[in-house]
Amino acid sequence: MADVLLTADRTLMSDYHQNEFLGFGTCAPPNVIPDWLYSFLFFPPMKAVNGVSLAAPYGLRKVEAQLLGEGFKVLTVDPDHIGKYLDEAKVLGIHVMDPFGLGPASSTFAAILKKEPFLAQYFRRFLEKPEVRKAKKRGLKIVVGGSGVWQFKYRENFVEEYGIDCIIDGEAERVIGKIVRAALNGEELPKYYEVSVEETPKLEEIPNILNPSVNGLVEIGRGCCRGCKFCSVTLRPLRWYPIEKTLAEIDVNFKSGYTRYACLHAEDVMLYGSRNTTPNDKKLVMLHEAVVKKCDGGIGWSHCSLATVALKPKLFSKLAEIILQKQPWWGTEVGIETGSPELAKKMMPAKAHPFKPEEWPEVVRTGMGLMHDNNLVPACTLIVGVPEETENDLIKTIELVEDLKHIRSLIVPLFFVPLGKLKNQQWFKETQMTRLHRELLIKCLRHDFRWIDNLIDLSFAGKWYAKPMRSLYTFFVKLIERKARKAGIT
Repeated sequence: MADVLLTADRTLMSDYHQNEFLGFGTCAPPNVIPDWLYSFLFFPPMKAVNGVSLAAPYGLRKVEAQLLGEGFKVLTVDPDHIGKYLDEAKVLGIHVMDPFGLGPASSTFAAILKKEPFLAQYFRRFLEKPEVRKAKKRGLKIVVGGSGVWQFKYRENFVEEYGIDCIIDGEAERVIGKIVRAALNGEELPKYYEVSVEETPKLEEIPNILNPSVNGLVEIGRGCCRGCKFCSVTLRPLRWYPIEKTLAEIDVNFKSGYTRYACLHAEDVMLYGSRNTTPNDKKLVMLHEAVVKKCDGGIGWSHCSLATVALKPKLFSKLAEIILQKQPWWGTEVGIETGSPELAKKMMPAKAHPFKPEEWPEVVRTGMGLMHDNNLVPACTLIVGVPEETENDLIKTIELVEDLKHIRSLIVPLFFVPLGKLKNQQWFKETQMTRLHRELLIKCLRHDFRWIDNLIDLSFAGKWYAKPMRSLYTFFVKLIERKARKAGIT
């Protein structure tokens, strides 16, 4: 048995029918269909053998690899089977991304629909499990980590009520061992451990995953050089993995039989191997040729910037040509954030670099057009209610969304959440919404309804279960559209 158990709540321990886009469904509250059907459509349970998850979130796998490398007895367990292993465990590590629904997407949906998002409900329910409560009473130590730990600063009473012993904020490879060792030795743990710059792991200190990650996600690098004021990732140093390191992690996913697909993760995949905001053609082509050669199930990107695509259209088309050898399309997340050059200059001056912030709307139109022409489907975000936002900024953003109506994509407006260099600013609340904010939300919703059927078809093309799944998602979308019409939105 293991001294250390690792897990995450149900909304994270899922592969979303092998479609990362569907994972956004966890940000929504209960809605027009029964909860059991909604959970099946958007975050079905991960396959498990004797309660041990076949795959797990990538960050959890990194922690698992680090602890195993330091000699700890560790097991990553499905949340629905945690009771089978708690009797012998002394430490429970929990991975979180948005534990209280305070993230941009979930807080926006919660504000509009006036309900708690699924991901917040499932995180709380996990800690309320009788077997977890029982283990906690006998001395189990609970350690929490992941990109969503900043939210615990807004929920101090929750931390005490649910007996969370330590919260680790930051890249944990160099600190997780000493925290777990202290927990096993019965030592007092720091309630909130913020990883310092000096403790951030160097490239050679980051272990390879040893077991499969959800949907074959593998890092190609960490950090970001853009410096957007509303983002915390930009505070981390930029490091790029050697191709061999990424390929080794892909092999881990393949050897398990879990997947033949890889999702390349970085804050901007198009900057792989670069030292600034200009793509490195040679390294990008080498990476993609090596990965595509290995992945007969295809590949995807986690994130990509529009500036890099607009700057190097020939390089982007070359990468698309390599990727599309084995698949008809691929997806990524893209941050548009605003259509206003003035706001771009204030909040994200390097987002457009090497273009000027004043050129941002044209950069967006060019980059999105190239994505459409090369079969890359972006899930795009806009930020609503950032500090210093004006009516003219909103008008410019509305005009940009209108210009993008012919681009196959999803565009989601998100309420401003104080993160990064703006962490001391005020949250944007639905009560602050103006006529222009509502117009922007409606414009985005109409854009998404325009393309959603096409995206559903793409998502399930070639899969044996395509027909029934397509029917279920189409039915759900029609219900949402009907509700929107009743509300006078469409």
